[in-house]
Formats: sequence, C-alpha cells, structure tokens
Amino acid sequence: MERANHTLVTEFVFLRFSNSPCLQLLFFSLFLLVYLLSMVGNALIVFIVLLDGHLHTPMYFFISNLSLVELWYTTVTVPKMLANFLSPQGVISVPNCITQYYFFFSLAATELFILTTMAFDRYAAICDPLHYPLLLSPQICGTLAGVCWSVGFLCPMFPSFLLAQISFCTPNQINHFFCDADQIFRLSCTDTYAIQAVSYAFSTVIILGALVFTIASYARILATILAMASAAAQRKAFSTCTAHLSVVTIYFGTLIFMYVRPAVKYESDINKIVAIFYSVITPLLNPLIYTLRNKDVKEALKVLSSRIQSKGL
Repeated sequence: MERANHTLVTEFVFLRFSNSPCLQLLFFSLFLLVYLLSMVGNALIVFIVLLDGHLHTPMYFFISNLSLVELWYTTVTVPKMLANFLSPQGVISVPNCITQYYFFFSLAATELFILTTMAFDRYAAICDPLHYPLLLSPQICGTLAGVCWSVGFLCPMFPSFLLAQISFCTPNQINHFFCDADQIFRLSCTDTYAIQAVSYAFSTVIILGALVFTIASYARILATILAMASAAAQRKAFSTCTAHLSVVTIYFGTLIFMYVRPAVKYESDINKIVAIFYSVITPLLNPLIYTLRNKDVKEALKVLSSRIQSKGL
C-alpha cells in the first residue's frame, strides 16, 4: 500500500549510537582503533603471502584473497560510520545508500564464496592428497578466485537494481550504521514485498548453499581424519582446519542470524549489534586467527621483520 501524507526524500539520516557527545567520541576512538588494526592486519597478510615463496600455496592464496576482501569490506561501511560519529547529523544520499548496499553485499558474498572454496581446499588436501597439486594448481586456484569475485559482485546486482526503482518517504531515519536491506525497506513509500522476497531468496540460497557445501566438505574431512591410524596424524590433519573452521563458524553464524529470515519483523537494535560483530569485529579476528594459530605465517613474519631490521641497520 502507498504511504500517505509523507514527503519524498532524497537522503537518509543515520541515528546516532548515543546522544552523549562523550560516548560518541568514545565510540569513534574504539571503532577507529579496530578499523586501523583490521586494515594493518589484513594488509600484512596479503603482503607476506606475496613476498614469501614458502606461502605460495593454494591455502595461503585463498587466505590472502580473504584478507583482500576484508580490506574492502570494512572500508565500505566503517569510514562513513566514523565520520557520522563526528558530525552533528550523519546523512547519506539515496543513490549513495544503494551503492553502499550493493558493494557491502557484493563483498559479503565474495567472502562467503572464498570461505567455501577454502573448505574445498582443505577437503582436497586431506581426502585426496595425491591429486591435490592437480585439483588446485595455480591456474585452477586463479580461476576459482576469479569466479568467487565475479559471482560475488553479480549476486546483489538485481536486488540493487530493484531498490533503485522505488521511492522513499519521511521519516528518513536509519537505525543502523550502514544501509542494510532491512532499513531501506522500512523507508519505502510503496509495498516492497516483491523486492524483499527476491532479496530474501537470494540471500537464503547463497548462504545456505555455501553452508551445505562447506558442511559436506568437512563431513568427508572428518571421516578421513577418523580413519587415520595414528593419533598424531589425526591431530596434524585437524590442526590445518581449525583456523578456517573458526572463521566459518563466526561468519556463517552471524549471516544466518541476520539474513536467512524475513528481515522487517526483527528489532533494528539487535541487528545493529550483530552487524557490528560481522562487519567490524570479524575482519579484525581473521588476521589474528590466521597468524596466532599458524606457524608458517609466524615464521614468515619473523623473516620479514629480520629483513626490515637488517635494511634499517
């Protein structure tokens, strides 16, 4: 139904996290620190994988792609959020809001596909080690990464196009820190049932499809590990999966909570808290998980540090 007696708007206003200037400044400082640490951590992983020949393997190739996604993923939303903390009123135009929506969900989908591809990498390494170099040759890895990026950016294109066709009315307030689908639908002047159905179908198929593939890969991995005669071999094989499993659990869990459900029926404050976790905190956790628990990356960091110190001397 049409929303009567409402004025058409050309921009949206982000609601503040708090009405207290001191708390706003505290939030700005906290999220700025997290953002900078995330950027440095993920950029460092990409840099190390490029420079260290020992890390030129399929697993680290996909880890570097994951970090590259995280660099852009956080940059789509966090700088705007930081600017809103310091401004009297956080404003974004409707076209820029839909553009932010498109790039955010493109990168989210790309990360989902890369994590799923990493599950296949672990499956091939553990369940079919003799054919691993053939299954994941440099050419195939490059193709898989290209498909992840391409399909990731294609997926939200149609929902974004549909969003760009609708009009928006007052009140034009967004109770979020970025242009999430739920918030955009709430501000529409017209019935958005069809667009919501399309967006819901896209997100459900993509997320659950990736989840099913990942679970199937790890079911085979678990069966292979349990069939190993040596307990030491079992621990070694499983240790190569723990970092990826940690990231998958965090990322899939929050995405399923947020998007595998009808969005407009749920409270925005809860959505905002969960969104902070998967869009701000998780990109910081990824480099920590893959460095603190990864002997190869720690060794590469030591070598890089030694090179820097020797050049400095």
